[in-house]
Amino acid sequence: MTEQSTSNRGGGGAPLVYLPAAWVAVVIVLGVRSLLSTWPLPWEYDLPESVLALIYAGTVAAVVNILWGLYLIGLAWSRSPSFPRHFTVWQVVNLVWLAATELYMQFVPEFVFSLEGLLIKMAEFGVGLVCLYLVRRDPATVAHYAGAPSTGRTPAVTRAIAAVLGVALGGATGAVLGFLLGAGIAQVTEMSCFEGACGYFAAAIGLLGLIAGAVAGGIFGFWWSGRRRARAGA
Repeated sequence: MTEQSTSNRGGGGAPLVYLPAAWVAVVIVLGVRSLLSTWPLPWEYDLPESVLALIYAGTVAAVVNILWGLYLIGLAWSRSPSFPRHFTVWQVVNLVWLAATELYMQFVPEFVFSLEGLLIKMAEFGVGLVCLYLVRRDPATVAHYAGAPSTGRTPAVTRAIAAVLGVALGGATGAVLGFLLGAGIAQVTEMSCFEGACGYFAAAIGLLGLIAGAVAGGIFGFWWSGRRRARAGA
């Protein structure tokens, strides 16, 4: 009786159990906000190369964070036992990114020191460390996911999010590889660039790569998420 009661209490009664998943949702919202606020800057202003580099890197990081975060939300929603492990990797990567961007801004002369920005990053760093402690050391949070019922099947929402993640990453990878392949073919065959013909050819190959990569990535993500759960259940 005592062991059963303890297990039930660890299954999710404490509010802090849901903090890591809630933090993922907050980071997703912050990523969307970052994309909306920075995407017009490279076209509307003549910015230094060092600033543009951070903007482009931040855009890529935000997109990856949003997609990765959606996958984590799916794991948390299904109370997957693998959520703590995936969350730990995601959070450590985010902490490293926060530290790296702050150091970059401090050492590049084009950026001006902002106490408000530094405090915000410190707050994000602190919340991230607290969430890491919860998923790794807090008994209630650990029991919340360790005690989740296992049916041997991956929940539909998790597989759907994995498929969307696969579509996005596969499409982006296919587009880049396709464009590079098209540009290489145009260069090797000495294709005419009159009125941008070689550029249009490379873009067309990139579009085909995007479509092929998106389809392959979506199928792989859907299959991979189910296969991992099946192996865990076996």
